[in-house]
Amino acid sequence: MGFRSIINWKLFFILLLASIATSFMVMPYSLALSQSQVVLTPLILFASLIQTVIVFSFVIFFGLLLAKRIGMGLPILQAALDDKNQIHNLLSFFMPSVLWGIISGVLVILLSLPFSSLSAEMLVAEVYVAPWKGLLASFYGGIAEEIICRLFLVSLLAWITTKIKKTEDGLPTSLCVWISIVLAAVLFGLGHLPMTSALTPITAVVVLRAIVLNGVCAIVFGWLYWKRGLESAMVAHFSTDIVLHVITPLVASLFM
Repeated sequence: MGFRSIINWKLFFILLLASIATSFMVMPYSLALSQSQVVLTPLILFASLIQTVIVFSFVIFFGLLLAKRIGMGLPILQAALDDKNQIHNLLSFFMPSVLWGIISGVLVILLSLPFSSLSAEMLVAEVYVAPWKGLLASFYGGIAEEIICRLFLVSLLAWITTKIKKTEDGLPTSLCVWISIVLAAVLFGLGHLPMTSALTPITAVVVLRAIVLNGVCAIVFGWLYWKRGLESAMVAHFSTDIVLHVITPLVASLFM
């Protein structure tokens, strides 16, 4: 297999450009939520660009490579790049993905109730973030986070499991995929702690909340990635973030 055919390079650069764009789109939200006084100078932006290019080039390359080996990936975008008509597939996957995203968002709200005081504190912080910033951040969640956590991490973990147990076709078993999805979900939850630390001290309860709330969503997104492709997980994740970072703060602001 030649270097040019080891992965779909058109897909690689599309995902890389999307990752770069959304990494900058999330900045207003991150700065507002953490109440950071950092000034985004040209030097800081350039350094951030270089870091983003390096990290996502690695993640996307190996994500696509491993996804191909375990029978996962981006079927709709892949087919579109192969000049195949995807109108029917787009319609059949888009609305269910949005629905799963909304359900995940509602689940997060319900599961946050046992952590009422902490959840209220974090919701108050989000209320004072402009809705357009939450909207831009939702693109980062839907695209960049899915590339890292599903395309790369789930694919990597699932590929590792094939070294232990695999099907006759050389693919990971269903149990192994589920283990990979759950492990990635836990890591996904822990990955939100740095942002949380800007709002409240990290305690055992804060860690548990991060794993439970983010983990539930991550399991849904992982399942969608496995069964429908990364595009479905991206749409669902974006929809969940719209519920949590745009609609919920707007509704909460009416009562504050």
